[in-house]
Amino acid sequence: MRINIMVVEDEESIRKFIKINLDREGYAVYEASSGEEALEIVKNEQIDIAILDVMLPGIDGFEVLKELRIKYPKMGIIMLTAKSQDTDKIMGLEYGSDDYMTKPFNPAELILRIKSLIRRLDFDSDNKNILEFGPFKLDLSSREFYKNNVKIELTRTEFAIIDLFMSNPGKAFDRDQILDIIWGVDFSGDGKVVDVNIRRLRSKIEEDPSKPIYIETIWGIGYRWREED
Repeated sequence: MRINIMVVEDEESIRKFIKINLDREGYAVYEASSGEEALEIVKNEQIDIAILDVMLPGIDGFEVLKELRIKYPKMGIIMLTAKSQDTDKIMGLEYGSDDYMTKPFNPAELILRIKSLIRRLDFDSDNKNILEFGPFKLDLSSREFYKNNVKIELTRTEFAIIDLFMSNPGKAFDRDQILDIIWGVDFSGDGKVVDVNIRRLRSKIEEDPSKPIYIETIWGIGYRWREED
């Protein structure tokens, strides 16, 4: 299967530079110089991964990200942020991006991040099992997640984390283990990406995210999925 990647970047030199490197890897590349153009592309093309700059003319990258997450929850999204803007990284993760790159960046690292994300897109895609726990059901075939028979939309990364947890109830994972399993051992980003994704998951599945029942924090270690009583 050929992966379709959309590069959303208003600086033509950067956009073309990214495209050249993606072309060399055999990806199908779509280019957009604005958020509005990107949203038009996704209406007509099956985009698997979006590389999305934060600073765009007109609709900014965060607004594009929020709309993509609502309409295309399974799309992989990598945000491009300015070197000094840590808040942009956190906001992007909070809004549902799977990863981020700080400009300027090495194109080889971007390719590694994309390959790591592709592994997550295909996470257990051949597994036909259904995992059930209390009110939850995780369908690994259709890649859908339900609570009390109501479907909950998860990003690819969130789905992979839930799969990891529900497949290993009661097992504590530290942040480095989660990073290695979900993001890949070659991931060189900030470990806070784990905490941000856990916080997003809790907001979707817990009755009171401030007092989580299912995704437990193990102080000094990391997180685990609560074992059934």
